[in-house]
Amino acid sequence: MPKILVIDDEKAIRSVVKEILEAEGWQVQECSNGAEALNSIQKENFDILLCDIKMPKLNGEELFQKVTELNYPTAFIVMSAHGDIDTAVKFMKAGAFDYLQKPFSLDKLINTCRNALNRNQIIDQKNKSHSSVKKTSSVEIPEIIGKSEAIVKLLKIIDKVALTDAKVLITGPNGSGKELVAKRIHALSHRSTYPFVEVNCAAIPSELIESELFGHEKGSFTGAIAQKKGKFEQANNGTLFLDEIGDMSLSAQAKVLRSLQENKIQRVGSEKDIQVNVRVIAATNKNLKDEIKKQNFREDLYHRLNVIHISVPSLNERKEDIPLLVEYFSDQISQQQNIPKKVFDTKTIEYLQNINYTGNVRQLKNLIERIYILCDGEKISINDLEQYCYE
Repeated sequence: MPKILVIDDEKAIRSVVKEILEAEGWQVQECSNGAEALNSIQKENFDILLCDIKMPKLNGEELFQKVTELNYPTAFIVMSAHGDIDTAVKFMKAGAFDYLQKPFSLDKLINTCRNALNRNQIIDQKNKSHSSVKKTSSVEIPEIIGKSEAIVKLLKIIDKVALTDAKVLITGPNGSGKELVAKRIHALSHRSTYPFVEVNCAAIPSELIESELFGHEKGSFTGAIAQKKGKFEQANNGTLFLDEIGDMSLSAQAKVLRSLQENKIQRVGSEKDIQVNVRVIAATNKNLKDEIKKQNFREDLYHRLNVIHISVPSLNERKEDIPLLVEYFSDQISQQQNIPKKVFDTKTIEYLQNINYTGNVRQLKNLIERIYILCDGEKISINDLEQYCYE
């Protein structure tokens, strides 16, 4: 049975929250301040900590820091008054699961706790699969680097969407991380033990896209020397990621629409229906509404795909994340290239934050890798950046 700890200095609030949550079949305990809560979590494990911010002895922010230092495995949900929203956002940036603004509704409280418990269960299953030897391969949860407000919002949406089977349309400029978002959704979903199959619609010639998606029968066209399963069949029970869907031909769009409506496909050269169970995530750097006006994209397919819309921010919109990204790419490239880690001081970081990133995160990663390969010294100077920062 899930265990929840409610931490608030107002007894009336604790009592109401406890009554609501216990009606859902969850085990609930109360604490009137952070010090009391810290004592409780050191004795037993709780799946969720529902915590007020302003409290005597040890406030919510101080308790969260203690919980983080202890590496305590829980979903930390902040209960905040209207004037504490900025503080609540700080919690989210630091890794809290969510926040509830007082006064919150019964449905909001229950749904937030359910989402937290579902996320805990998925992560727990991942951890168990990583720590034990299995024949089936487990899926790593891709990390999205950043603590900016834009990334906090993005991660919050991903965590909620991943728990459903809803179709997702991801938009954003090239190099911003749309594929990473799709992979994280899949990895956190109940489909994660099944395939994640990617199709780059822009890289496949229009005359081959239908065969690639739906497969073909032997002899159905010149060069079809054997029967072939398409990406929909390969992704059965898993996730199909249609990257750059704005470049898909209209004829292929019509067949994709049918497959989404009926959960059936037909291989090229066959009239036999094949049942498929696939979650579709699509991505594009184009404005599909403009493409609809130009008659390059089907409006009915757009509405089928756009159940959940996730907009990935450009790097120029979250430059406060650049120091974290530089550190992450430095560690990664240093290990991959077997090169000693290089030092980016405050001035070089500031220089990197003043660049116009038309290529987004991919551009920054390429620049860091270029510097690691071409710069001899371990300390990076402004001159190094000026010399190798070409795009």
